[in-house]
Amino acid sequence: MAITHQYTWLITGCSRGIGLELAKQLLDSPSNFIIGTVRDPAKATALQALKDTARGTLEVIQLDVDDTNGIERSVEEVTAILGDRGLDYLVNNAAINQKIDTAFTMNIDGWAQVFKTNVAAPALIAQLYLPLVEKSEKKTIVNVSSSLGAFGYGYGETWASYAITKTALNMLTYKQKAERPDLMVICLCPGWVKTDMGGDDAPLTLTESVTAVAKVITSLKPEDSGRLINLRHEIVPW
Repeated sequence: MAITHQYTWLITGCSRGIGLELAKQLLDSPSNFIIGTVRDPAKATALQALKDTARGTLEVIQLDVDDTNGIERSVEEVTAILGDRGLDYLVNNAAINQKIDTAFTMNIDGWAQVFKTNVAAPALIAQLYLPLVEKSEKKTIVNVSSSLGAFGYGYGETWASYAITKTALNMLTYKQKAERPDLMVICLCPGWVKTDMGGDDAPLTLTESVTAVAKVITSLKPEDSGRLINLRHEIVPW
């Protein structure tokens, strides 16, 4: 039976971790068209290999989220790939952390780069991709965040610089929804996951986390918009 409709996704940071696993799981269905962005497509061998087994459609493009001109070029490339289609799901997944630090020990100079990648880049990407999001059926922007950035959890003194950027990303999400209530905009906490950033002590495997994340994204409710949502589809107080 031919698929007459595909949902379109753009996922940043797709070469490894959550981005790669999300692309992998979504590509199990022929109803998904994935544009996976990476810094260097030639080195993203695990992502490129998904083309051999994908039931859905995968396009891999170059995008360094810290490169403003590169983001602008990517919009042109994605627009050409999509043709007359819009972008149903824009997933701002790419993020970095300098180290597990504290408020009184964090490297302020290094933190500026973390803030640029984790907050400024998702803000700019959302701005530049807005016309494609507006053109779509789902009109959904997902900012991958963390409950580390939620006051209601208070995880103590560590992960200070990273947590502060996630608090800022949560507020960005709120402001985006306040300005555009016609869009679905959420920040999503995937939990503490065994990734290069999360470390081996994390309780969740990539498969466990992303299976839940994909289910949340595809079953969002109007009251979720503008909020921080966890992988159990609960609104996180922050």
